Amino acid sequence: MPAPELRPATAADLPAVLAFWRLAAEDAHRPADSAAALEALLARDPEALLLAVDPATAELVGTVIAGWDGWRCHLYRLAVHPDRRRAGLGRLLVDAAEARFRAVGGARADAMVLDGNDLAHHAWRAGGYAPQAEWSRWVKAL
Repeated sequence: MPAPELRPATAADLPAVLAFWRLAAEDAHRPADSAAALEALLARDPEALLLAVDPATAELVGTVIAGWDGWRCHLYRLAVHPDRRRAGLGRLLVDAAEARFRAVGGARADAMVLDGNDLAHHAWRAGGYAPQAEWSRWVKAL
């Protein structure tokens, strides 16, 4: 299987991204994804949504949002196609996100990981990430 092409998403990719997340991403305990939200993300930070695309089929096989707000580095929506898991694709995406953060001057990245998503826990720990016991995420729906 050829190595996937990594590239930032474009507006033309957004319907495929939303369909992909319905297949490959964890959706519990979070607001629903929408085209409008992704369009706003790309308008604010066109490089944030990274895609892994199979060069042989042009199929979307992985995503990560590497959000940079000018101060902090945040990782969201790391998702790998179920048929492509455990082959290093998640690591490739996280490495690309971290390279992006270094290029903009980021010093530390955090990842949003659901407590009950054991598969994700393994992937993030393998990448050198760990829960930060001193902090809890506080949220409010707007």
